Amino acid sequence: MTLRLFFHSDDLKANVEVLDCTPHENEFAVVLRATLFHPQGGGQPCDTGWIDESQVLRVVQEPDRIVHYVDRPVKLGMTCIHVDGERRSFNTRMHSAGHLIGHFVQAMGWMPIKAHHWPDEGRVQFKPGEAAQEVDTETVQTGIDHWIEHDLPRLTSLREGAREIGFGELPAYGCGGTHVRSLKDLGTVTIASLSQKKGTLSVHYSVD
Repeated sequence: MTLRLFFHSDDLKANVEVLDCTPHENEFAVVLRATLFHPQGGGQPCDTGWIDESQVLRVVQEPDRIVHYVDRPVKLGMTCIHVDGERRSFNTRMHSAGHLIGHFVQAMGWMPIKAHHWPDEGRVQFKPGEAAQEVDTETVQTGIDHWIEHDLPRLTSLREGAREIGFGELPAYGCGGTHVRSLKDLGTVTIASLSQKKGTLSVHYSVD
């Protein structure tokens, strides 16, 4: 199992061991003993960056390892990896903003069922609970802005071996993604619109 350094580290650079490099179509599949690269999954796009001089094009989670697809072969042994900081920062802010939306709308009686934290496609979806209240963009925007203003810190914990992420006094969610250290790092979160279809509420959002 690939060691996920991003579970407990915000670093973008590290020295790690390359275990395998195999040709794959027009790319090369690289397996590391440990990685800072977040694979695509959990509603979050993958990190990109570099393994030595090779560009990381995509990162995929397989059942027992994380595979990095690069543009040129990498030598086995110790090497330096470098995550693209701009892409990581954006994906991190999108994911954390999605968590806040989940918390706020859940407190209004809706149960989160799915989230998509991609550029220009950010949305969190909910099903109504028994006491679901009317939700509008202004109410959600005000609630999110309030939490950001109070700059709640990220809290990472383990429950029965599973990683959980929370902010301040807000409940923690089980999550394998990357998140901001505290909420002011989010910048501006905009609740763009709400829509309902077949009983599912979708909250669409972006970060700037």
